[in-house]
Amino acid sequence: MSRPKYLLPSTPQTYRPTYQRTPSGNTVYVGLGVFQKTESVRWIKSLISILSFCIGSLFFSSFHRYFSPRRRWVFLTSFALQALLIAAATVLVTVAAADPEPVIWQNVLPIVMLSFQSSGQAVASRVLQYNELPTVVLTSTYCDLMSDPQLFTARLPDNSKRNRRVAAVVMAVGGAILGGFFARTWTGIAGGLWVAAGLKGAVALVWSVWIAEAVSGEEEE
Repeated sequence: MSRPKYLLPSTPQTYRPTYQRTPSGNTVYVGLGVFQKTESVRWIKSLISILSFCIGSLFFSSFHRYFSPRRRWVFLTSFALQALLIAAATVLVTVAAADPEPVIWQNVLPIVMLSFQSSGQAVASRVLQYNELPTVVLTSTYCDLMSDPQLFTARLPDNSKRNRRVAAVVMAVGGAILGGFFARTWTGIAGGLWVAAGLKGAVALVWSVWIAEAVSGEEEE
């Protein structure tokens, strides 16, 4: 779940406040913006990003709870919606490019869609009880990884949480490198966004063929 999330922070400055600072960083940026209202409007974009992420978290968590959290079709629908929102944002920034600074709909709507969808994978990691997987920030991952008493002693098959944390960091770095590559090619921000949308779509397809597990005598569907 990490690569789509960390592919996006390396996109150009127009939408970077949405991802580079993450919800926690955006919160600090909003606080700093109180004394810089006339100097920059990026704090407004950060506030919009936070609100969109919070609303998305409420939506996706309610969606999972209402339709049974771990059903296959619920995950498929969730990730398909996330992919569609990224694709829609990509189309918008491609066909309605505008000056990145003003708080206008061409700049705000992609931030809303990208922030809203990013909460979906955060909720999914909680539903699957893979809390060690970073979906928003890597700070806790680095701390937990280095605090693991079996970090260097456990064999590869014996420490799955350590393995997932290491893989998450590697994928995050890989995603950032890939995003930086796209930022320097003719595809620009659209290239990185299309790859992120494709990865989310691939996750949705994987859910459609994932083998169900028996839960309380019933098969997940």
